[in-house]
Amino acid sequence: MTDRQLDAVRAYIRLNQSVRAALADSGAPAPGALLPTVPMAEADSALDAAGLRGNEAEFFRMVRELHGRSFTHQEH
Repeated sequence: MTDRQLDAVRAYIRLNQSVRAALADSGAPAPGALLPTVPMAEADSALDAAGLRGNEAEFFRMVRELHGRSFTHQEH
């Protein structure tokens, strides 16, 4: 897996965690207000950079491969 592909997987995991956290918040606003625009934009950009937009099967294979590991903090 390339660095860009790993970045895309990490961005997706952060997006997923952001949505889950917002939904778990008992005082959360209506679902339409939960759209995490910054993590979503980051994930979209990372998918483009990795050449994975439109190749969801390969992308989710990578996500499954890395499932269970923490990729929320990158070291560069």
